[in-house]
Amino acid sequence: MKIKILNDAVAGFISLSDPLLLDIIDHPNFQRLRRIKQLGLTELVFSGATHTRFQHTLGAFQLLSETLEILKLKGVEISAKEQQAVLIAILLHDIGHGPFSHALEHTLVEDVDHEQLSLLFLKKFNSIFNGKLELAIQIFQNKYPRKFFYQLISSQLDIDRLDYLRRDSFYAGVPEGMIGSERLIRMMNVQNDELVFESKGLYSLENFLLARRSMYWQVYLHKTVVSAEMMLVRVLERARYLAKAGEDLVASASLKFFLYNNMQLDDFENPKVLDKFADLDDTDILQAIKGWIHHSDIVLATLSHNIINRKLLKIELAKTPFSMEQINERKKTVIDQLHITEEEASYFVFSESLQNTMYDTFGEKINVLMGDGSIADISSNSSGFNQSLLIKPMQRFYFCYPKN
Repeated sequence: MKIKILNDAVAGFISLSDPLLLDIIDHPNFQRLRRIKQLGLTELVFSGATHTRFQHTLGAFQLLSETLEILKLKGVEISAKEQQAVLIAILLHDIGHGPFSHALEHTLVEDVDHEQLSLLFLKKFNSIFNGKLELAIQIFQNKYPRKFFYQLISSQLDIDRLDYLRRDSFYAGVPEGMIGSERLIRMMNVQNDELVFESKGLYSLENFLLARRSMYWQVYLHKTVVSAEMMLVRVLERARYLAKAGEDLVASASLKFFLYNNMQLDDFENPKVLDKFADLDDTDILQAIKGWIHHSDIVLATLSHNIINRKLLKIELAKTPFSMEQINERKKTVIDQLHITEEEASYFVFSESLQNTMYDTFGEKINVLMGDGSIADISSNSSGFNQSLLIKPMQRFYFCYPKN
């Protein structure tokens, strides 16, 4: 039996011996995840945050492998086929991510989520491997009767989140995001084929929710990260605008395809379109942006130059919306400086909002198994902190504009 051992900085040694899993990992579509950063342009603020989707996926695989063994020790029956299927599902849960992950999720391909593309890749792999991914697809789509398998890969406290929190915290150097993942997976159990957490782990559950909120506001939604990623979105939006106007843009063949064509989800049913997407990674975007520095369009050239050289827009945060008077005043300054139109100034001056909720009461519940055998939602059984803090959305408004 062939055994592959990988050494991961966060998960430690990861052992793989299933021939099907090894073939999936060795496939070029999966290897592409090595070239997609987990946190987009976050490294411009947290210089160590250069880890990839590939690392995260394997870390989640390792955590799920450990979780399944713990559940079996607690008497949960899991067949070899079920175990293989859910491990395949976690391996491929992020394969639909495009360049720079969430930062460009709806920019290159509008109105298509990475989960939808991941499902198409699962179906593609199922065809390649002669129907061996049928059960994995059922689990991924939440169509398998034993719901806890789906909850392990997609819920408000799933294996995906457990890995990315500890991993992002480690690489960003933000200790507030560190969670007791080992403790949490040992508190997992199954009741009526649904995932539950034993009540003795309640403090660990609360710590997980607090850590996730801290990571959102300290890292994922850090104001300078937001500025950088909004600039990245706008440079791609400008490139698409120029492409539609017939401008010839320097870009790889695959990137050009998505710049010059507006693809919808149905278009990805064509294998050639999915293959074009599978050719894209971070290097396509960076290479194109470097080339666009010399483009004759001042908006595209300026944004590209500033991203490459980390000349980021200034960003202000507030609890209330910024006034149109403030926005228009900044736009007028940019118009005068760059000799551009008001519409073009909107690429440099804009205001939007950010929102994050610690726990979504309308989403997949975090169920707690109480001492008397009853099951209760964590939002009604939190032991320590303010309940309104748990469920109330936190919103901030931001205002971006060039520095003087």
